[in-house]
Amino acid sequence: MEHIEDQQYDGIDPNASPFDSVDSNTTPDTEFSPPGSPIPKSCLLKDCRSLAREKLARLTLEEKVSLLTAADFWRTKSISSKSIPAIKTSDGPNGARGGIFVGGTKAALFPCGISLAATWNKDLLYTVGQHLADEVKARSANVLLAPTVCMHRHPLGGRNFESFSEDPFLTGKLASKYIQGLQSKGVAATIKHFVANEQETHRLTIDSVMMERPLRELYLRPFEIAIREANPWAVMSSYNLINGTHADMNGHTLKDILRGEWGYDGTVMSDWGGVNSTVESIKAGCDIEFPFSTKWRFDKVLKAIDEGELTKEDIDTAAENVLTLVERTKGDDMSAEEAEREDNREETRELIRALGAEGLTLLKNEGQILPLNPKTTKVAVIGPNANRAIAGGGGSASLNPYYNTLPLDSIRTTSQQEVVYAQGCHIHKWLPVASPFCTAKSGEPGITLEWFSGDKFQGDVVVTQRRTNTDLFLWDSAPLAQLGPEWSAIATTHLTPTATGKHTISFMSVGPGRLYIDGKLALDLWDWTEEGEAMFDGSIDYMVDVGMEAGKPVELRVEMTNELRPIAKQKTFNMTHKYGGCRIGFKEEDQVDYLQQAIDAAREADVAVVIVGLDAEWESEGYDRKTMDLPSDGSQDRLVEAIVKANPRTVVVNQSGSPVTMPWADKVPTIIQAWYQGQEAGNALADVLFGLRNPSGKLPTTFPRRLEDTPAYHNWPGENLQVLYGEGLYIGYKHYDRANVAPLFPFGHGLSYTTFEYGRPSLSRKTLADSAPIHLIMAVTNTGRVAGAETIQIYVRDDRSRLPRPEKELVAFEKVFLEPEETKHIIVPLDKYAVGYYDDSVPAWIAEEGTFKVLIGASATDIRHSVPFEVKESFTWTF
Repeated sequence: MEHIEDQQYDGIDPNASPFDSVDSNTTPDTEFSPPGSPIPKSCLLKDCRSLAREKLARLTLEEKVSLLTAADFWRTKSISSKSIPAIKTSDGPNGARGGIFVGGTKAALFPCGISLAATWNKDLLYTVGQHLADEVKARSANVLLAPTVCMHRHPLGGRNFESFSEDPFLTGKLASKYIQGLQSKGVAATIKHFVANEQETHRLTIDSVMMERPLRELYLRPFEIAIREANPWAVMSSYNLINGTHADMNGHTLKDILRGEWGYDGTVMSDWGGVNSTVESIKAGCDIEFPFSTKWRFDKVLKAIDEGELTKEDIDTAAENVLTLVERTKGDDMSAEEAEREDNREETRELIRALGAEGLTLLKNEGQILPLNPKTTKVAVIGPNANRAIAGGGGSASLNPYYNTLPLDSIRTTSQQEVVYAQGCHIHKWLPVASPFCTAKSGEPGITLEWFSGDKFQGDVVVTQRRTNTDLFLWDSAPLAQLGPEWSAIATTHLTPTATGKHTISFMSVGPGRLYIDGKLALDLWDWTEEGEAMFDGSIDYMVDVGMEAGKPVELRVEMTNELRPIAKQKTFNMTHKYGGCRIGFKEEDQVDYLQQAIDAAREADVAVVIVGLDAEWESEGYDRKTMDLPSDGSQDRLVEAIVKANPRTVVVNQSGSPVTMPWADKVPTIIQAWYQGQEAGNALADVLFGLRNPSGKLPTTFPRRLEDTPAYHNWPGENLQVLYGEGLYIGYKHYDRANVAPLFPFGHGLSYTTFEYGRPSLSRKTLADSAPIHLIMAVTNTGRVAGAETIQIYVRDDRSRLPRPEKELVAFEKVFLEPEETKHIIVPLDKYAVGYYDDSVPAWIAEEGTFKVLIGASATDIRHSVPFEVKESFTWTF
């Protein structure tokens, strides 16, 4: 979520919470009722709609209009006199963060979206939804802003990690189960971002330009599947434009397709700051604007009604949709909001550990180096991610986990032999936060924040806080209720190094900021002009080297305000103040040769496990990656090359949420794609490395050899605020099939510690009609010595069609768990959706007369069997 950068505002940022709101745990009874009391039993759809209409009939026009904008950053508005409670939203999709963006209530951190997709396990995704519902309730919330179902159009997409796949069918089927699990416990899912939001570069203003077929067959398809099968109670519109019109006011996607053809009966909310009009967004069907803002609605809506641009029926429709969401999640419950709480359950911890292991994807295992024998194998654990918690990507998917597990710790716990460790190299994008070295004025860990009303540091301190994190981007957590719209603050901490040396302190500022070290001005960013790459507004990261003594504290003091920077933006946006904040980083001076240390460790061990990859600074909401190469400056590639030369028995574990270049892939015998595995990342990895769990992950996205091989290479990230989806239908494996380009690792690929045999398939009949599916029947046998799971992927090829089609398309998949020598039969239905494509000349979906082939594979390039069938007579449909 983010503010709108390209609109004109009057004076103060409208995306901040209103000045009479308070912190995340309470809300004034007069304006908004605090949600978060126990969830009532969920009502049937028709009953919720009926109850919403009854309440709507009792409201004045002004009250109806007031419902169309949020009450603060996370909540809808309540009308206490009419028994309409507020409901609270919480960010997902891999956990329920609650009301504070950084350092808030601790929560369960699940594996990221692409790791969930790598399990290819529909039942497991349903269970994830159920556990997330409990986490949402513990945050006193009612609506989870998840799942994310945007497509992996390009490997550099900043939010690929929180989305599922390059394939719309896989994405839609997994999202459906996630939503069903969540809503089975009375918590609303918010499927996002609708639609064509595949990049972060210029995400607020980029126009996604595409033909109707790829829009329907690729980008709308996951939403279509999820709405048909799971009926998410909310849909979030995206920031971008689609073919020239912003998503929140796009009549074609919202009104014609979502509401019209699909008959969607839920609530449409904007992304945070993603409303771009008064009249058009309401008429198109964007029911509620988040967060609180006076920019587009309220008085402007009433004026539009008076002038005949909006009708009372338009308002009734939107308000009724908002009330229906309230009824579905909260009903008449007007009780006071409870404080957010932790709910650290054993069963959730076990689920996350199992999820992590099942999502780990074994890409290569020459010589069967894995699994390791914990009793006899001496392991060297090497790499910049080996002793860090690389648990999730950055942005709105982030949260404060109950705990983290580190690969090094988990490997040491599991192994019965000595485990040696070497870091190998650094991969910082920004210096690590200084928090572990910092002590607040009280003597407790953290930093002291003293807040003043007004931006001149005048008068008494109004609010004093202790924060534990020196990432102090204060966009959603400034105490505006006490301070007013303009504020200044002094942050003070004492930083104590563990070693003597010339250490480095970094400083990034959102608004004006100055950093003092032991009372002396060190970095003056009061009038900074060069913008950095943080998710929200901020300067670049400036650094200063400081000589320090071990154990001797250094005082850091930051003066900052929420005046808008760079100053030029004040005139451009007609706004003087927005959100302020800063980030303080710290790194002690290197006193060892990390690469040589790693080489020495590898030589001493039986097996070297090198853990490399990205992290939440390199992959995040708010910006796209600049390169597919591992950061930074080739240091990780050099490390891998050196280690495999020192010890040929090397296992490379890559932690990333999207593909990376692997120039060493042909030299390394064993490679695991480890994704971002949440709070159990270390334990899940150790379980797989030592064979306590058999890996069964399959790639939900293609890993190319080179960036130049990718489908959107020529059309990324666009120009002049337009991005042409010029690859059309051919993203992911469909492109590699059509262009006859061999990827590094294909879509659907993933190995096991056992082997599987696919029996010859048969079909229940050879002709597919509109009225009933045909069924594929086949056997799968575990021919190895250990229990394992295999995902059978079912593709369909249209032998001849009037319009061009991909070589094959995924239409079904089944995951089968088998004991050694066990055989199971699977029966998979194939219906009209397995053969249809969208013909905009009709316009409708069409199953075209002709012959087709079912292709059964272990990956997109490992096709084991095929069987033909036909459609005797063409037929069409719309949903």
